[in-house]
Amino acid sequence: MLADILLLVVGLLIGALAGFFGARFFMKKYLKENPPINEEMIKTLMMQMGRKPNQKQINQMMKAMEKFQ
Repeated sequence: MLADILLLVVGLLIGALAGFFGARFFMKKYLKENPPINEEMIKTLMMQMGRKPNQKQINQMMKAMEKFQ
């Protein structure tokens, strides 16, 4: 009875650790392949919308994006 409970707890701990490190690995891989938005992306996006952005507008957009991340 006690051995069964101990095995269950150990199994849960091993599963939690494996899940944590697995998720961490896949998130690093995903962020490497799909980097977060940068100034050049914002500039391109605004130009596609028909606006010629200046540096102040780009900085404002970057601050707004960082606020939501």
